[in-house]
Amino acid sequence: MRRLVVFAALVPALVFAGAAGTSASAPPSTSPARTTADGAVRTYAPSDEVLANPQRGFYHHTETHYRPDGSGYAPLDAATLRTWREQDKVTQVLRVFYLEKFATTDRIDSRYLDLMRADFASARAAGVKLILRFAYAQPRDDWPYQPPYGDAPKSRVLKHIAQLAPVLRGNADVIEVVQAGFIGLWGEGYYTDHFVADPSDPGTVTEQDWANRREVYLALLKALPADRMIQVRTMQMKQKALGRPSGVEGALTAEEAFTGGPAARIGHHNDCFLASPDDFGTFLSDPITLDQEYLAQETRFVPAGGETCNVNPPRSEWPSAAAELARYHYSYLNADYNRAVLNSWGEGLVEAKRRLGYRFRLTQGSFTDGVRPGRSFTVNLALRNDGWAAPFSRRGVELVLQGERRSYAFSVKADPRRWEAGTTANLSVRACAALPPGRYQLLLNLPDPAPSLRSQAPLPGTQTSYNAAYAIQLANQGVWQPRTGYNDLRHTLVVDAKQPQTGSCEGAVQPRVP
Repeated sequence: MRRLVVFAALVPALVFAGAAGTSASAPPSTSPARTTADGAVRTYAPSDEVLANPQRGFYHHTETHYRPDGSGYAPLDAATLRTWREQDKVTQVLRVFYLEKFATTDRIDSRYLDLMRADFASARAAGVKLILRFAYAQPRDDWPYQPPYGDAPKSRVLKHIAQLAPVLRGNADVIEVVQAGFIGLWGEGYYTDHFVADPSDPGTVTEQDWANRREVYLALLKALPADRMIQVRTMQMKQKALGRPSGVEGALTAEEAFTGGPAARIGHHNDCFLASPDDFGTFLSDPITLDQEYLAQETRFVPAGGETCNVNPPRSEWPSAAAELARYHYSYLNADYNRAVLNSWGEGLVEAKRRLGYRFRLTQGSFTDGVRPGRSFTVNLALRNDGWAAPFSRRGVELVLQGERRSYAFSVKADPRRWEAGTTANLSVRACAALPPGRYQLLLNLPDPAPSLRSQAPLPGTQTSYNAAYAIQLANQGVWQPRTGYNDLRHTLVVDAKQPQTGSCEGAVQPRVP
């Protein structure tokens, strides 16, 4: 067990694009369309299935080492990752890279970088993403831990980050988030030889120490693409690095969110969730309610995750756990630790599997039934987020018109990161039917924006395509197309010259061939 003792709704517009696939027949639970003067209205049946959606849910912990003699590297196994995804519905893996060999040298050797690249390739082949952390040391002895701890000085850390940057950028498509790491045992920022004035007193951190930590955080942000985030171990670490107070006053605002600045790109991971009144030093403010309010506001827009580490009833039991997972908008938790805590949740564990992160559910849609070629049609959708968080990475939204011979796609602006927990996003689009006459099945696609993850080719050893593995499945019965990754809206649009005259295409979104 790790012990950490720490120092003192918007209504979006829509964007649409896609590719061909095969629709399943409508299940009995899908309601028939109700016809109104404006077209068809359909309601959608919810599903209670645990979904293998990207960047949310429980994760499995993996770590690898690289000792001074070059031994200890345990590569990721794509087949194992694939089994976790298919059987456990686990789409994310914590990957801790221990850099023991490099704690005393500035240069990371090319063999190590190649091993890292192979791990990213295995993750991609399995349809999962990685939560990353880099660290130099684990404890040599049981707690209380004593220096020297074995981490690296700031100058060396910065050189290592610069060498890792091309690998991180080249594989950002399968990087979910990067935990700040590097400093202290396990990369958790506390027991450190170099980022406090006195390693035997790790709880005393000077202003210069905080400035040194800030340099590491900013270097890591620079090493990643601008749309990737990092996480720090305590709220104080972000507050001190950015000069912001605790409480709602210092927390990220809706206006600052997703703007690309450091405040918008630093989230939080709590590796002793529920362990004690302050989670073994995770919440440090006086009064503690300030950090609690700060975290509740921040995590509307930045990722929160972590693991449980200590049985602490009643707080570690399900009623309290569920309330805090919701309050702090948790996207992920460790499935492997602490099993005694997780097992105490009983049936709540299944609810956590469903609700960690986002869980989007169609409630209603209204549609134009028929349109003349070259005229406009409308689609209106209501999507409820039944999860505890919103997605924290960019996500496309696409409307696909699937025809007998060819499919067309419409790209319209929408930001699922703004579809917050417990809210309904009302999406409305007016599109131009610049299409050949025919019947077109309407589908919704929520794809990963990375071109490398947009393919109909199946993942090795599976029937699931890259697009389906990294697209979002809606929590509705009978809508998911596992080959394409599209969600069937259960409506057919008829395009022919006999349809009623509708609006012009001026200002409407235009189709494209995927």
